[in-house]
Amino acid sequence: MLRKSILIAALVVGGLGGEAGSQVAQGQITVMPLSAGSDPSQNDDLGPEQSTVLAPIPATTVDPFASSGYVLAPGAYQGVSPGVYSDGGGYVAAQPPDGTEWHWLGFPHGRMYPAYLASERESRFAGQFFYNRHQGWLMDAAVGGRVGVLRYGTDDLLRPEGYQLDLEGAAFPRLTLDSAREFQSSDFRVGLPLTFRRGPLEAKFAYYHYCSHLGDMYIEDHAGVKRSPYTRDALVLGLALRPKEDLRFYVEADYAFYIYGNAEPWQLQFGVDWSTLKMTGPRGAPFFAINSMLRQDVDFGGNMTVQTGWQWRGQAGELLRTGFHYFNGKSNQGQFYNRFEQQVGLGLWYDY
Repeated sequence: MLRKSILIAALVVGGLGGEAGSQVAQGQITVMPLSAGSDPSQNDDLGPEQSTVLAPIPATTVDPFASSGYVLAPGAYQGVSPGVYSDGGGYVAAQPPDGTEWHWLGFPHGRMYPAYLASERESRFAGQFFYNRHQGWLMDAAVGGRVGVLRYGTDDLLRPEGYQLDLEGAAFPRLTLDSAREFQSSDFRVGLPLTFRRGPLEAKFAYYHYCSHLGDMYIEDHAGVKRSPYTRDALVLGLALRPKEDLRFYVEADYAFYIYGNAEPWQLQFGVDWSTLKMTGPRGAPFFAINSMLRQDVDFGGNMTVQTGWQWRGQAGELLRTGFHYFNGKSNQGQFYNRFEQQVGLGLWYDY
């Protein structure tokens, strides 16, 4: 439109400079009508008008985990494009050059030797809410966890193989669930497990320190009661076998080279865990676990724990469980080590 206006002005100026000038003077200027459509003859030195077309931005695959250093074994995932794997639930990972290659890795995710599901002395976040016929409703909690420090092995998040050094620590408080919320006691654990996995075989060699303390409120509410010393510094050897991926049998021997108070050197435990190692998604999956512990400090008596319910497993093996909890035998609380207890209730457990 601008170029047409310029063209009209040029015609007028040109007419004033020539024969058309006399016609202007006589009022005989003829105005040519402008066509509504595009007229190629009216194109000036700028060339024909160009229409602007926005080209679409090409779609690209974004891998949010490309720089994380963690990749999954190709055999467990369906390829969605060259070099990218998905589990069908939204997780995407870069394809490793070789899923079985062993190398050094700092602060790894995943566990070579997972915690025993039904053991109450494992470092995790947990709470068991149960009824005891002598004391009423109680809560046994675990506040802690276990993290990887150094690995020489594969990068698989859910089923790693190789050697791994972990760091663990937790507090195990007991509280009443009545109006007083009495803090009765708390045990503490810190350790360094060195673990191994190859195929269906898992192994653990570890050191840990364990001690027990009586709660202030319990001392105030029970006249004459005194703290019972219970301290152990122990070395542990554990072995586990998976005849099937989701089924695990284990046995563990624990010898304390330093003891104080009511503790004695030897402890043994064994059990079975049935729990899928695959990511479950929001639907989850069932689990079942049983653990038995024998202790020298109660003449190799001990206790048995059974847990069953529903679980959810994350992309790096994180495990959230909830369900039924049953315990029968000598207490796992060091202050009440020789007390018989029967617990029936519900639990919530989280391993990471």
